[in-house]
Amino acid sequence: MSLSVGIVGLPNVGKSTLFQALTKKKVDIANYPFCTIEPNVGIVKVPDERLQKLADFFESKKVIPTIIEFVDIAGLVRGANKGEGLGNQFLANIREVDAICQVVRCFENANISHVDETIDPLRDMETVQTELILKDLETLQRRLASVEKEARAQNKEVMLRQTVLQGLLRSMNQGIPAFQFVKENPDSAETVNELFLLSAKPTIYLFNADTEKEAAGAIAYAKKLGAPYAVMNIKEEEEKVGLSRAELQELGLSQARLPELITKAYEALGLITFFTTGPDETRAWTVRKGAKAPDAGGAIHSDFKEKFIRAAVIQWDTLLKAGGTPEAMAQGLIRTEGKDYAVKDGDVIEIKHG
Repeated sequence: MSLSVGIVGLPNVGKSTLFQALTKKKVDIANYPFCTIEPNVGIVKVPDERLQKLADFFESKKVIPTIIEFVDIAGLVRGANKGEGLGNQFLANIREVDAICQVVRCFENANISHVDETIDPLRDMETVQTELILKDLETLQRRLASVEKEARAQNKEVMLRQTVLQGLLRSMNQGIPAFQFVKENPDSAETVNELFLLSAKPTIYLFNADTEKEAAGAIAYAKKLGAPYAVMNIKEEEEKVGLSRAELQELGLSQARLPELITKAYEALGLITFFTTGPDETRAWTVRKGAKAPDAGGAIHSDFKEKFIRAAVIQWDTLLKAGGTPEAMAQGLIRTEGKDYAVKDGDVIEIKHG
C-alpha cells in the first residue's frame, strides 16, 4: 500500500528542514521564499517497537517495517488559489498526496524572514486552510450545478447527494474545511470523497517551536478542529538524526521527537498494522482500519485475498508471553477466523489459502 504525506506551509517555516530530518536526504534549504520548487520525495520507515520485539524473539533473518512517503511541497502564499506565488503547482502537488502535514512557524528569529513579515501562527494556519477551501469551492460549485440539474428528475438518490453538497457549500463558505464537515456528518463521507477535495485530506499540524507555551494559541486551534498535532524544534530534531540514545544523553539533548510525528501521520491516514513473523522474516503490513481478514491476505499477495480460506490470529504480545507459536497453539491462544473478521492493530496473522 503506497501512502504519502505532503509537507506544506508558508515559505521559510521549516518544511525542507523537516523533510531532510525525516528522510536523511539533502535538499535546498535557504532563507528566501520558494527555494523548493519541484517537490522532494522520500521514504520513511514507520517506527514500531512491536516489530523488533517479534523479530528478536524469533531471531528473524529479515525485518521489514511499513513505510510512508513524505513529499516536501513548495511554500504557499495568500492568493495561491488564483495562481499567486507557485500556487497552481502547490495545489496540484497537494492533490497527489493522501494526507497533509502543515508546518507552522511559532518561533521568533530575526535572521529568518517571514513572507508576511510578522510571526502569527493562527494567521498562517488560516491562510493555508483558506487557500485550500477557496480552490475546493470551485470544484464544489461545478459539481453542485450538475447535481441540481439531475435532481429536477426527482431521483431520491440524486436529491440526497444535492442536500449533502448544499450543506458542504454552506459549511465551506463559513471557512470550515471539508475534513471537519465529514467528521461532523459521517454519512456525507461517500459523496464528499467523490470530489477529491484538498481540504478533505487528513491534516496533522506540526508546530515549529521550542515549547508548547510558544505554540499555545496554535495548539488550541488544532484542538478546536479536532486535528492531531505535534510540537518540536525542527532544526534541533535534524541535529539529533543518527545519534544514539547514549550520545543524546551525553550532549544533554532530549530523545528524538520525529517518531511521534511519523506515528501521528500513520494514524491520521486511518491505518493499522498487522504482522507476519518467523525465523525467515518478521514483517509489518498496512491495512485500513476496519479491514477484513481477506484484505490482510491481499496486502501480502493478491492471490491470498481471492483464494482466502481462513486466518490464524493472535495478538503480538500474547504470542510472546506464550513463549512462541507451538506454545500458543497448545494453550488455545491462536484463533481461527473467517472472512468477516475485522483485523486488529497488532495482530499476528497467518493466512490459509487455496
